[in-house]
Amino acid sequence: MTNTIFLLFISVFIFAVGDILGVATKARLSSVFVALMLFLIGFMTGILPPDIIKQAMLGEVARWSAPFIIFHMGTMINIKELAHEWRTVLMSCIAMAVAAISVFAVVPLIGMQSAIVSIPIINGGIVATQIMTEAAMTKGLTLAAALGAIIYAIQKFVGTPPASYFGLKEAELILKEYRETGVVKGLSDKAADTKRAGALFYARLGLDRYYTPFTCLGVTAFFAWLSFYLQGVSKGMGMNISYSIWALLLGAVAGHIGIVPEKILDKGKSSGFFSMVVFAAIIPSLATIKIGDLQTLLFQTVVIFVAVMAGTFIFLYLLPLWKLVGSRNLSIGIAMAQMLGFPATYLIANEIATAVTQDEKEREIVLKKIMPAYVVAGFASVTSISIIIAGVFADLLK
Repeated sequence: MTNTIFLLFISVFIFAVGDILGVATKARLSSVFVALMLFLIGFMTGILPPDIIKQAMLGEVARWSAPFIIFHMGTMINIKELAHEWRTVLMSCIAMAVAAISVFAVVPLIGMQSAIVSIPIINGGIVATQIMTEAAMTKGLTLAAALGAIIYAIQKFVGTPPASYFGLKEAELILKEYRETGVVKGLSDKAADTKRAGALFYARLGLDRYYTPFTCLGVTAFFAWLSFYLQGVSKGMGMNISYSIWALLLGAVAGHIGIVPEKILDKGKSSGFFSMVVFAAIIPSLATIKIGDLQTLLFQTVVIFVAVMAGTFIFLYLLPLWKLVGSRNLSIGIAMAQMLGFPATYLIANEIATAVTQDEKEREIVLKKIMPAYVVAGFASVTSISIIIAGVFADLLK
């Protein structure tokens, strides 16, 4: 037991070092990248045992924690906000499809299994990564699983510069129009009402005080079990809908009608723990990497991101698909949100507004145009659709 606790300490400490450096560098150095690289170096040098996650008893916890965190993410989905920003949501879906097409286009260079693993991760975040790396490891596709972990580790480095650059260009155009005319086309001063239809329904019934940490965990555990049960039922009916899709849908519906709190694991004071163990689930894929694999993985990673960036620029900047949101710059920013997710999209939108504006009024105008597009695109892709895509793509691995 002493060794188990020590390895648990080492694992969590590495995650903590990543967070510390991420905060210290103001996210210029990705905390995820730091943690994954430290594990990779530890595995390749023999400092860390390849089964450290298993020995630390995080493996089994990570396996059953996925539906918990997915249900939690589902409760964050504001259906009315997504409906109001339907153009952004549709553009985000188009951007995800473009990324998928771009990756499939380079299958002759990277292989079909690597493409299948990579696409949901490019489209999403940690949950999609956990689903795909676990599925790949289960099928014995260790190199594809390792590629997925690396794609996840560096996608924010790839997505942040264009999201910031094109966001700044859009903000400059917004300010130029505002300073010349006093108004911004397509921007209303009246805020849209995007409150949830059943917001705090449980609170209005006086049940809020009953949602203690244990109650939140109990409710989430029930829906986690229900998602696996529905997966079995759907499989018996010949549809085989993944538990991840059911957990997300159940969370979205329960949150929308207000029978559970939004961000239920935050209220249950346990979201940090579940995020950590879901992160831990992708670590074992790194232990399979040999020195000879690094060249292959580096080549595949570069090819994938070059293909995605080229496809995005061609389809969403050069071709007229950008007209859906009325701006070439904004269409690229929305496309990059799939690699970033919340809170990165929120932070970038704030940085853009701070960088180009001269007063609070201008800042508010820029934020009204940039913030909803970036944040909603991140929620639509990373929080929602990528999980559905991962649930489908996991079954395509052979």
